[in-house]
Amino acid sequence: MNNKSQEIGFKKEVLEKIIKAFFSSNFEESVRRIPLNMCLKGCEVFYRCCIYKERAVLRGRVIAGLGFSIEDDDEATDLSEYAKKALEREHVDDKPLTFIETACQGCASSRIYVTDICQGCEARSCKVACKFNAVSIVNGRSKIDPAKCKNCKMCISLCPYGAIVKIAVPCEDACPVSAIKKNENGTAKIDYNVCISCGKCMMACPFGVVNEKSQIVDVLKNIKTGKKVVAMVAPSIVGQFQGSIYQLKAALKKVGFYDVYEVAEGSDITTKNEALEFVERMESGESFMTTSCCASYSQFIKKHLFEVKEFVSTTKTPMYYIAQKVKTEHPEYITVFISPCVAKKNEAYDYKNVNYVISYEELDALFSTKDIKVQDCIEEKFEIESSKQGRNFGVTGGVAGAVAKLLEDKKNFVRAYVINGLNKETIKHLKKMVKDKKCLEGNLVEVMGCEGGCIGGNATICASRIAQKAIKILCDQSKDIEKK
Repeated sequence: MNNKSQEIGFKKEVLEKIIKAFFSSNFEESVRRIPLNMCLKGCEVFYRCCIYKERAVLRGRVIAGLGFSIEDDDEATDLSEYAKKALEREHVDDKPLTFIETACQGCASSRIYVTDICQGCEARSCKVACKFNAVSIVNGRSKIDPAKCKNCKMCISLCPYGAIVKIAVPCEDACPVSAIKKNENGTAKIDYNVCISCGKCMMACPFGVVNEKSQIVDVLKNIKTGKKVVAMVAPSIVGQFQGSIYQLKAALKKVGFYDVYEVAEGSDITTKNEALEFVERMESGESFMTTSCCASYSQFIKKHLFEVKEFVSTTKTPMYYIAQKVKTEHPEYITVFISPCVAKKNEAYDYKNVNYVISYEELDALFSTKDIKVQDCIEEKFEIESSKQGRNFGVTGGVAGAVAKLLEDKKNFVRAYVINGLNKETIKHLKKMVKDKKCLEGNLVEVMGCEGGCIGGNATICASRIAQKAIKILCDQSKDIEKK
């Protein structure tokens, strides 16, 4: 089983080869040969049973890299045809994730299991601890009935020998909304009607089964045809690449973008609008309000907890506001949001002002292919400097903190509470808040889909602690948000 960094490396290598193919003399033929060139005849196979399966997995990654669903592949369509369709495509779809069934190991179902270490002890701690009568003693040893087991793990915690374990399925365990199912072949699949595009399955799977459908070809073809393509960089991009945010702007222009905007400028607009809305709601007697910036959280509300909608801020996201500004001033621009997560592709699909979304991972592949090092570029300032609070939006607590800063004159008015990552436990807490129509912990509830905030997003390329440190340095150099 390959480790996570190796799996990410393979995805990046495929993206780099697609980008190189785009700039070659024959895009279609170069794309067709990617799996063959990456897995040459006679080479040693490390991860699959044979060279043909290895190529099949690579084929799937190329299809995703070209922006298509692997599930729709009939295996008869040549990769050169996909490349041609990618060049001809005018619109992208709203399902950002896709699944390589060939790569899936068909993991055993997740369950609590008694191993051979069980000593059949007299205490019978596991049996006593189970409130659901799922543990019985067979031939002197503990046995768990999967039909009765509720996965409470009490038996695991009390077994003196550590003989009881949970057999994990990484993608299933990571999904906060149980969108991962088993198909008739025993391999995993995504139920897109349930999926909130949080990308946790993509991060968790050590075989790279879940892939993001890339829009990099769409962006490159617009640049190549001479259109004014502009990059809108999310606040969490600070620290992802060596060098400053101002060097990053120069690097993006060097790679072909006409101009670069800080989405943190949009964060300042979000803060001001959200603060006004929060004051209005609290003064009208509402018990709490939740933020609305996280795209995964928005999907969660639509598909799983519509009842929370009445408590959610109607303020738009920073991406919305910056894209609106760009298109209002320059309607001819092609806007590209540079994102820390796959969920923003779903959000962008609903906003006509955002044309495309590419991730930090994809941008990293583009820089590598073009041999551009951000830290070597000459700094280029932004026309409008974003605030300290706007630039901190990508860190857990940043959104609520920005609103609190704007309303600091109203002493004790804002009581911020942060839900740091959507998972089964935090979702349970959200449901309780909706049922009780109150939040005991605070009145401004910030919900972040990823732990740590956007710096923990599924398409980031550096550790959260590194990004957080870099963002703090930039924020310390920035001015506070203007209170008007």
